[in-house]
Amino acid sequence: MFTRYVLPVVAVATLTFAALQVVRAQQKPEPVTPPIEPGKSPFVKQLAGAGIVEPETENIAVGSFTPGVVDKVLVKVGHKVRPGDPLFQLDDRALRAELRVRKALLTSAEQSLAKLRQTPRADERPTQEAKVREAEVGVQNSTQQYNRTKALPTGARSEEELVNREMGVELAKATLARVRAEFKLWEAGAWQADKDIAEAAVTQARAQVEQTETELTRLTVPAPQLRWKTNPAGQPLPDTDGVEFEVLQVNVRPGEYVNAAAGNALVVLGAVGRMHVRVDLDENDIARFRPDLTGVAKPRGNPDVSFPLTFVRLEPYVIPKKSLTGSNTERVDTRVLQVIYAVDMQGRRMYVGQQMDVFLNAGP
Repeated sequence: MFTRYVLPVVAVATLTFAALQVVRAQQKPEPVTPPIEPGKSPFVKQLAGAGIVEPETENIAVGSFTPGVVDKVLVKVGHKVRPGDPLFQLDDRALRAELRVRKALLTSAEQSLAKLRQTPRADERPTQEAKVREAEVGVQNSTQQYNRTKALPTGARSEEELVNREMGVELAKATLARVRAEFKLWEAGAWQADKDIAEAAVTQARAQVEQTETELTRLTVPAPQLRWKTNPAGQPLPDTDGVEFEVLQVNVRPGEYVNAAAGNALVVLGAVGRMHVRVDLDENDIARFRPDLTGVAKPRGNPDVSFPLTFVRLEPYVIPKKSLTGSNTERVDTRVLQVIYAVDMQGRRMYVGQQMDVFLNAGP
């Protein structure tokens, strides 16, 4: 019964199931509409590239001049600062103590130089003249004693006593000569060489004070001073005295230790009054690129909005394309030419670091 009735029924059911599965597998899936349409080029022939928004001044990564522990952070994200405004400050207690020591050494060196310049002192003259008179009296006294001893009869004095009196006269004369020489030396004042040495010591001490003061000022990191009036393309920039930066990132906190390594972006600034877009053009499209090409930029997530672009400059060094992480080790097998365009924001808000789809009219 099983072989005659049940087995054929199972075979027919299995065959039907297999046929249904084959038919379903051959059906085309319904098209899926993305939540947000990507940007589309308005040009028939076009060059396209990915762009990223940056300030006209580019992103200014401010680091520390010297290593140390952060004492104060004086700005927050979104604050407006002008060139020279302080951003953060490092602990300065050690340098302030060193400055007090060096100022004391400077005072000591200045007083030593002043002492040399004031010699000979008028109030020391009576003392020096008294020494000369004392030595002269000593010569007179020794001479008189020698004469009296010499006038005595031979039996009343010894030869040794006479010789001692004579040596006493010579010693008094030598003392008088030494005192007179010292008086002339005192009267001549300090040697010029000693004054030069003292002046050099003052200069050295003053330079050490200035060095410490400079190091103290470097512990307060300010917003940079813009010393250029045009951008790299030679186009005039706004008056540098009126530049106002916006704090884009603050990557440091009080109590943290920072070093002076290159590329250590503790605070990121940018003048966001006028925005630029940095476009990566594939190296295969470089031959078709011209600076006079017109174009538009469309923000990611809002393809209905277009921002007209104006060519600013290009960076003629073709570089490897980087991923969004910004790490130099994460690259794809593509090299790109970076072109910078000014964006007409038309009163809309743009953010630094925002991605854009850029389309250039390649023409015929």
